[in-house]
Amino acid sequence: MTEPVRPPSQLDLLADRVVEEYAASIPEVATYIGVPGHDDRWSDLTPEGHGAHAQLLRTAIGMTGRIQPVDHREEVARAAMTERLGAELARYEAGWAQAALNNVSSPLSEFRITLGMMPTETEADWAVIARRLAALPRALDGYLAGLTEAARHGRSAAARQVTLAAATARRWAGTGEHPGYFTELATSAPAGSPGLARDLTRAAAATSAALLDFADRLEAGLLPLAPERDAVGRERYAVESRFHAGVELDLEETYAWGWEELARIVAEKEAVAEQIAPGRGVAGAVALLDADPARQVHGREALQAWLQETADRAIAALDGVHFDIPAPVRRIEGLLTPTSGEGVYYTGPTEDFSRPGRMWWSLPEGVTSMTTWRETTTVFHEGAPGHHLQIGQAVHDAGRLNRWQRLLAECSGHAEGWALYSERLMAELGFLDDPGDRLGMLDAQELRAARVVLDIGLHLDLPIPPGRATGERWTYDVALAFLRAHVDMEDAMRVDELHRYLGWPGQAPVYKVGERVLLTCRDEARRRAGAGFDLKGWHRDVLALGPLGLGPLITELARL
Repeated sequence: MTEPVRPPSQLDLLADRVVEEYAASIPEVATYIGVPGHDDRWSDLTPEGHGAHAQLLRTAIGMTGRIQPVDHREEVARAAMTERLGAELARYEAGWAQAALNNVSSPLSEFRITLGMMPTETEADWAVIARRLAALPRALDGYLAGLTEAARHGRSAAARQVTLAAATARRWAGTGEHPGYFTELATSAPAGSPGLARDLTRAAAATSAALLDFADRLEAGLLPLAPERDAVGRERYAVESRFHAGVELDLEETYAWGWEELARIVAEKEAVAEQIAPGRGVAGAVALLDADPARQVHGREALQAWLQETADRAIAALDGVHFDIPAPVRRIEGLLTPTSGEGVYYTGPTEDFSRPGRMWWSLPEGVTSMTTWRETTTVFHEGAPGHHLQIGQAVHDAGRLNRWQRLLAECSGHAEGWALYSERLMAELGFLDDPGDRLGMLDAQELRAARVVLDIGLHLDLPIPPGRATGERWTYDVALAFLRAHVDMEDAMRVDELHRYLGWPGQAPVYKVGERVLLTCRDEARRRAGAGFDLKGWHRDVLALGPLGLGPLITELARL
């Protein structure tokens, strides 16, 4: 149950200020969280813009440290703000925030994703989109200036990531025969004002031309400065891992644990496959499941309907039984992305829930069918009790959490750890008793465990234990062969996965790391409480903490 809104404290007022200043500094975030007044602008990604944002973080950290918390809730809030703002600032001070370039999670992808989140109900909405679209060429120029300056100081994405980003920009720009995303966005506006239609068409054309120019200049100017080596090395990896995890990991210990966890999951997966297709192994079980018409969905409309129905059923079954889900959070939208190659992800609700939480599926180019046995567990991960419940409940809980906690306190280690924990929890609660759905959950778990060892091992150049992969050291080819052995998906998707790990170091392992924290702390809480342990109550208390880095989270879970 949400507590009554309490009078604002000094820390609450600072949190409000930080949210407003952060939203003004990064308008894409303003759109995401629903802070008005910035939806026709983009971030200033020039060196000067990066410097201004870093100073905003320094000021916020300093002011947070000078405030004395009035109660334990404020102690948690101050720890969250200090850790998260500090981890973000560390990326700027190391020079890597300024160098962010990949096609998974960098300013390039945020341009498209942000436009896809904007409201489109009225002519006024479309006028805002037209202004923002018209501002994108200048934003691309600023982005390139920031990337180039960072590269001159030895901070650049690897050459492979530069080439991939250029290809993404060209794909989004489109051609005369195959219009790109921004052209299709402009033409999807409802018929209305001829002037608005003209503005949208002109802005889309300018943006498409700017994307082509951006791609050319990336290859001509940034590519010569980019290192050929994909691995980022220990110094950068430590900064990135700290940012994504919210704690300084013992990377060698985590790497060794990842190998053990991978072996455990493979063994469990083989046991479930034997139930499905006796004597035929995992490959035989997968073939049997893929051929089952009852586990197939054909066409984008049918796929979207299946996603929506599966998410809605989960919320209805969980609410009041395993969780008490606030009314606004009971609404979720399952959607397909307008472009391919973006994976699966979740976008949270706006502050006022006028835009609900949404889970997005991106299909490979030309694919319009899906087998559901792989995806059921992912709906639980992205929807409830995963991202949607955790993030939506935090946004809703104004009585307990300050505005910064509710809107800006994201940490991948906590968010992805909770979502992966939620998949396993749903299996424990009986929602994945169907052997096919359970194999899908284990398949996803195997991928996440494989990520731990591949991501850490490749970027830190750690040795591969004998007999675990086709090589003694990590290379691109060894990593791809490793994914082929442990990831059941189309080969083009495996390649995309590998490129993600290479271009976004330190993020992929935190799914399993965060899940490990939650499972370990749950076991400890169960031992402390004995027969009186209340799982529903423990989940309530965990979610009530709001988003935290894993370091502060471990501290707080030890109290539960």
